[in-house]
Amino acid sequence: MPGHEIVGRVTGVGAAVTCFKPGDQVGIGCMVDSCQQCDPCKHGLEQYCQAGHTLTYASHDRQDQRPTYGGYSEKIVASENFVLKVPDALDLAGAAPLLCAGITIWSPLRHWEADKGSKVAITGLGGLGHMGLKLAKALGAEVTLFTRSPSKAQEARRLGADHIVLSTDESQMVAAKGRFDLIIDTVPYVHDINPYLPTLKLSGTLVLVGNVGGLEPFLSTIPLILGRKSVAGSVIGGIAETQELLDFCGQHGITSDVEIIRIQDINAAYERLLKSDVMYRFVIDMASLKS
Repeated sequence: MPGHEIVGRVTGVGAAVTCFKPGDQVGIGCMVDSCQQCDPCKHGLEQYCQAGHTLTYASHDRQDQRPTYGGYSEKIVASENFVLKVPDALDLAGAAPLLCAGITIWSPLRHWEADKGSKVAITGLGGLGHMGLKLAKALGAEVTLFTRSPSKAQEARRLGADHIVLSTDESQMVAAKGRFDLIIDTVPYVHDINPYLPTLKLSGTLVLVGNVGGLEPFLSTIPLILGRKSVAGSVIGGIAETQELLDFCGQHGITSDVEIIRIQDINAAYERLLKSDVMYRFVIDMASLKS
């Protein structure tokens, strides 16, 4: 979704705005509005708005019914309720992906109460996965990366992994049986999640945040029933928990690993993205629009 991880500075505010002033370092994430009246909205979970949240890109504004165009622009106007304060300590470029990739990981980590003493595994090492390693580690969890690529071990440890398990190695998967309180699966395509279920502890949960769609092969219910285990899903996060994430990252100096590009290079960046040739997010310097 183009331009839904936006950072910059406030240039002007409406007369009724109380939370921001010109010059503030701020961000806008995946949403710019919701009904703000339903039960999820009242509990700060606007991403689950029962009337449907308004996306930053390719939605229709609730106020005037005009399309939303995202952040590939010099300016954007939004309700103060959906603007976030970016701590001054954070690099702006590295902070931008926190507003989608970061919160997509943070929300399940917080909901399933990952903290010191928890054993958390991350499946996949991409934009979401690398944030999973950083955030879980900063929360005090013992962190493991599931990967199919032995070559990623060193990089995973740099990002915070305590252990690496090759998911293609049957002996390593058997050795991991009953180890994890929480597995966050960031893999963005259809894959077999059944091999990961035995590695959950009693009452453990595997959370899908990457793949959108069906599961193949079918999910076996045997480990779920015999181990009171769960397979769940999660999507981005609410405004309050996104602000919590940004504040946490400001305190711990956490940002996404990014490569800054000009808007003129976006097609080349897209071709690289298709080849997974990015570590781990492209960020566009919108000042390049002027040239």
